[in-house]
Amino acid sequence: MRQNRALRLLDRLERDPRGDRLIDAMRSGVQALPLGRGRDALHGRWLGHPVHPLLVQVPIGSWLSAAVLDLRPGRSREAGLLIGVGVAAAVPAALAGAVDWAELHRRQARVGLVHALTNAASVGLYAASLICRAKGRRNAGRTLGFLGLTAVGLGGALGGHLAYRQAAGANHAEEVPQVVREGWHRIGAVDEFPAGEPVRRSVDDVPILVVNEDGETVHVLAERCSHLAGPLAEGTIADGCVECPWHGSVFRLSDGLNVRGPATAPQPAFDSRIVDGHIEVRLRQGDREALVARDRNARVIGSAGA
Repeated sequence: MRQNRALRLLDRLERDPRGDRLIDAMRSGVQALPLGRGRDALHGRWLGHPVHPLLVQVPIGSWLSAAVLDLRPGRSREAGLLIGVGVAAAVPAALAGAVDWAELHRRQARVGLVHALTNAASVGLYAASLICRAKGRRNAGRTLGFLGLTAVGLGGALGGHLAYRQAAGANHAEEVPQVVREGWHRIGAVDEFPAGEPVRRSVDDVPILVVNEDGETVHVLAERCSHLAGPLAEGTIADGCVECPWHGSVFRLSDGLNVRGPATAPQPAFDSRIVDGHIEVRLRQGDREALVARDRNARVIGSAGA
């Protein structure tokens, strides 16, 4: 089956380098914002996944409701109030989206730039709609509102492409508990792992990061960063943590906790032991039990639906 025209256009957008200079300038500007700990809050580390999709529900819901009211005579005032709420709520949603966008791969950033510009156009159209309504030009206000909703729909389609086709914001370590088999796996002799240095190995074809702390304590995490699959084995080890070399996410070696974003999900952690001078690892029971519980719940829900 031939790829449809929309997907061809999006694939072409991903490969188009003409906006890269603007992307670099905007990325540097966003990364330079003095947000402090607020940056992790905007990434959604506290929530466990990006907060931007949550925040956009308010402006989208407000604007869609305003469009419904605009279809009914005499409800322009209420529609204007909803449009105002949506414009105000778009500000924190846009800031959260910009913070996430600044840490994306190049191809993702190209689509994200058009996504942002489309949403900025929708905010501009809704602001113009408010001005027209305030001046009593209700028909023009309604027209601009419907144009704004059209732009929001296009921006949403681009956001969906980012999230689902390009996996921006997805947990890139989610598959680990489902792929690694139960039980202990031998990964090499202790002397193959220099103290304090990150070493890459694999278990069931899953890359893992191994840090031999002192010859007796060995930390093991999934090696591909949960943010965008960066190689943690090439990262920096300091203060009991590893920092991803791609976007600076920091994970605690002892349990994989993400102590700094942009990663919003922790790294799957492994138990380790030394047997006959060799290191053996197994997926930590908490990760395995969480997967089993999730599968059990899925079966129950599926049975109920049947």
